[in-house]
Amino acid sequence: MARFFAQIEYQGTKYHGFQKQKVRKNTIQTEIELALSKVANHKILTTCSGRTDAGVHATNQIIHFDSTSRRSNESWVRGANTYLPEDIALKNIFRVEDSLHARFDAKLRSYIYLIKNSSEKPAIESNNCLWIRSNLNIKKMNNACKYLLGEKDFSSFQSANCQSKTSVRTIYFAKFTTNGEYILFKIKGNAFLQNMIRIIVGTLIEVGKENISVTEFKNIIKAKNRKKACKTVSPNGLYFTGPEYNSFTYTKNKVFLDELD
Repeated sequence: MARFFAQIEYQGTKYHGFQKQKVRKNTIQTEIELALSKVANHKILTTCSGRTDAGVHATNQIIHFDSTSRRSNESWVRGANTYLPEDIALKNIFRVEDSLHARFDAKLRSYIYLIKNSSEKPAIESNNCLWIRSNLNIKKMNNACKYLLGEKDFSSFQSANCQSKTSVRTIYFAKFTTNGEYILFKIKGNAFLQNMIRIIVGTLIEVGKENISVTEFKNIIKAKNRKKACKTVSPNGLYFTGPEYNSFTYTKNKVFLDELD
């Protein structure tokens, strides 16, 4: 039995999130396990580095799985992609030590949220960004981002359905940048609560619209009360850009691990 790490990219629009569900079969994990099982000629079970919700995309999801089959890396990749739908792709696969765990060994996780700030609605990007017509004050939004940094109780940005045992998380980076009509929010933390990033973005947008002040945003965090924060924005603009591991190197959204003999 050998353990493998694999890099997955997907558009989450048509799926009910990454994780398998008893009621709904249309999930990313279901599709990946079916494809890998066909290549391996035995049942494959996977574990991901970070579960994404319905409609959320990923450019660099990492999974691990165990297999007794002997296949070249190229055979795993090409074989799996033959069976995967067009909106899910296996990008890379690597043999790793048996003790490595895609979820528990991940030290950091990064996401981006894409906003199109334009007077007219997007067409091509309609399922891949959030359209905002109003002018946004990016400077104030970034000033508010500073209060997200560090270890805090993020109950104000936690879904009512979240089953996490604690609302405490550590955020290491949070910032908005602009490129023409596009606004990109980047955030990095040790882990995230259900809907946490989408609620944060929804609240920061209100800061950008100047409906709430930076001080009020700070107080929303301190309140530890979901009712104090603003609405949860669409999953369309949210992308999981990957985890980070102590022993692995990431470059331009590609993961490079030491392949074992």
